[in-house]
Amino acid sequence: MGDLAAFVRGLPKAELHLHIEGSLEPEQMFEFARRNGVQLPFASVEEVRAAYAFSNLQDFLDIYYQGAQVLLTTADFHDLAMAYFRRIAADGARHAEIFFDPQTHTDRGVPFAVVIEGLLSGIDEAEQTLGVTSKLILCFLRHLSEEAAFATLEQAKPWLDRIAGVGLDSSEVGHPPAKFARVFAAARKLGLKVVAHAGEEGPPDYVYEALDLLEVDRIDHGNRALEDDALTERLVREGMTLTVCPLSNLKLCVVGDLTAHPLKRMLRLGLRATVNSDDPAYFGGYLGQNWIETAEALDLSRDELIVLAKNSFTGSFLAPDEIARHLADIDAYVAAN
Repeated sequence: MGDLAAFVRGLPKAELHLHIEGSLEPEQMFEFARRNGVQLPFASVEEVRAAYAFSNLQDFLDIYYQGAQVLLTTADFHDLAMAYFRRIAADGARHAEIFFDPQTHTDRGVPFAVVIEGLLSGIDEAEQTLGVTSKLILCFLRHLSEEAAFATLEQAKPWLDRIAGVGLDSSEVGHPPAKFARVFAAARKLGLKVVAHAGEEGPPDYVYEALDLLEVDRIDHGNRALEDDALTERLVREGMTLTVCPLSNLKLCVVGDLTAHPLKRMLRLGLRATVNSDDPAYFGGYLGQNWIETAEALDLSRDELIVLAKNSFTGSFLAPDEIARHLADIDAYVAAN
């Protein structure tokens, strides 16, 4: 464990699937609630953690949206982002592409500007003080309407130079990617990258829709694509990156045990899989913990860990020269270790 953990934490890597609201730790929840005068439905940090026993995605989302109620000011979003960046810097991350859910906040009266300006100030500070670069991906909440997504895209326009792409998250089953085909087409016309959660709880058909109707640049999760051999072969052929989240899958009962997680199979099939933390405050581990626990459970080889690290950069939205620099850093690290 010691040697593995040290190697993993030192290995340069990127995180491509992280919901910044999902990094809200219970201690932060109480801190922000106190400073903003918000009454929480929990009496203690321990009571919050005890509530993190989820049987499915919706169980988690119910408490996730409840926790977000404490985020009200630019300082809240700045502090939330910086706490996350400090954690991943310690895990060897050099770059992160983070989701944010503006509708979670604008629907309760928090202006879009407050959310994004707070996050951007944290992003800038993290690059200056920690050397961690990042990009923002605006997610549409799929349980809401496409019209609401269009309204959010319109609100985002003053900041498009600081937004790398759009995504699709929240309750998957019953809300197929096809529901958002028009707004994703509009986002692509604006020059934004597009990604979507598909194949976590939803069927392989949702992955097909994400590819064919949304024309995504990445698939978030994608586990259930393995149920369809033709789809799996297509993902390999097209070099489509999957942003896999092992501890999230375990916590939400997508897999019954981490030893049953399909990540190793994905790598053997030639899929461009990556390891990510999703909503780490709720799912029991940040980036490094996901890497270490999954490596142990699946007996991942050193070569497989190196492939995962390289996938995390080749699957990113960084410029080719930046990707090349990070890949060279991985090679240098491996040569020295």
